[in-house]
Amino acid sequence: MTTPPTPAVHATGIGKVFPAASGEVTALTGVDLEVAAGEFVSLIGPSGCGKSTLLRLIADLDDATAGELTIFGKTARRARLDQDYGIAFQQAGLLPWRTVAANIALPLELHRWAKAKRDARVAELAELVGLSEFVGRYPDQLSGGMQQRVAIARSLAASPQLLLMDEPFGALDEMTRERLQTELARIAAETGAAVVFVTHSIPEAVFLSDRVVVMSPRPGRITDVIDTRPGRPRDEALRESPEYFARVTAVREALHGAPLQRVNER
Repeated sequence: MTTPPTPAVHATGIGKVFPAASGEVTALTGVDLEVAAGEFVSLIGPSGCGKSTLLRLIADLDDATAGELTIFGKTARRARLDQDYGIAFQQAGLLPWRTVAANIALPLELHRWAKAKRDARVAELAELVGLSEFVGRYPDQLSGGMQQRVAIARSLAASPQLLLMDEPFGALDEMTRERLQTELARIAAETGAAVVFVTHSIPEAVFLSDRVVVMSPRPGRITDVIDTRPGRPRDEALRESPEYFARVTAVREALHGAPLQRVNER
C-alpha cells in the first residue's frame, strides 16, 4: 500500500494570543488546516482575522500559543533551518545597493553556495521570472511589478518545497497584478511547490488557488474551505469563464456568511 505524501502544512488546534495593555488579544483559535504537497491554498478574510498571523506561525516568525504545527512533518523551526520554504511579502524588500542578480543570490550566499553553482541558479531563476535582461539593474531602476518578480525569484532560490506569500501583489496596479498572478500560477505549476497565499482579493484567490480558506473576524478561525480548482488552464480566458464567476460568488457568499442578494432580486 502506497504511503500518502507528507502534507506541506499540517496545523491542529492552532491558537495565538497576544499580550496587550488592555488585556490579552486572541488572534487565532482552534485553527485546523492541511495543505498538501504541491497544493495552492489562499487564506482570505476581513482585516485583523489572523491571516498574516497564521502565515507567520508557519514561517517560524512567531510561536503558536496552542496547538501543533508541522511543515513536511517537521517543526516550523526545523523547516526554516532546512530551507523548506521561501517567503515573499507585500513589499519586495530588495536591498537597494545590490543588483537584481545579487538580490536573487542573497539566500544562496548566506548558505555558502559555490559561486559557479550560485550564478547558474540565479540565471535559471531570472529566466523563470522573465528578467534575464535586467540582472545587472538595481531596484530603483525597476517597476514595482519587476521588483516583485525579483522577490519571487529570491524566495525560490533554494528550491523550497513551500512558498509563503503575504499579499505580494497588494500594492500593484490591477493590470500588473493580473499579469503577475498568471506568472505565479505558471511558476507554481512548473516548480511543484506548495503555496500558502494571503490575500484580501476574492478574484485573486479564486484565480490562483486549488482551495480557498475563509476565515472569520477575530478571533480568527476557519469557517469554510472552498474547492476552486479550475477545469481549464489558469490563463486570461479563465477570468471570463462562467465557472470562475461561480467560484468567486461562492467564496464571496462564504465570506459574508450568507447567500448574496442577486441584482435582479427585489
